[in-house]
Amino acid sequence: MRVAFLMAPEGVEQVELTEPWRAVGDVGGECHLISTEPGRIQAFDHLDKARTFAVDRTVAEASVGDYDGLVLPGGVANPDALRTDKAAVGFVDAFFEAGKPVAAICHAPWTLVEADRVRGRTLTSYPSLRTDITNAGGTWVDEQVKVCTAAPSPLVTSRNPGDLKAFCEAFIIQFGG
Repeated sequence: MRVAFLMAPEGVEQVELTEPWRAVGDVGGECHLISTEPGRIQAFDHLDKARTFAVDRTVAEASVGDYDGLVLPGGVANPDALRTDKAAVGFVDAFFEAGKPVAAICHAPWTLVEADRVRGRTLTSYPSLRTDITNAGGTWVDEQVKVCTAAPSPLVTSRNPGDLKAFCEAFIIQFGG
């Protein structure tokens, strides 16, 4: 199982990257950090700078065909930056077009809203995204993890770092791990 983790150069919530990454590794999967720029991304522990992580490929270099699924970690600044990047939004959209599963936690569904991929779906997120999701045609629920299997591809969403265990278990199943 090969999994793409898409994030902006700055602003990802570190634990929302490292815990899902570990979960993929625990089942023998391979992870690639994809970003809009080469180099390193700066992670955060809420508002404080945390570690940096090496980018494996840029969005321009990555191919959806190389991956079995996509993980979108949260943090506030990370998905806010991704949703304004046309190539990043296109990369997310391509996973849906290919029928491949996508997992998004916390504020990450903002990128899904921008890609117009919440319409007709039921999902969860950090509570402040409720109105955005509803306005984009989705149904928001306050649940630890929500798996929506509506066509064209499965979508796994979760609310926050406190839900990471359930989030990881659910997306690993959808990704075939």
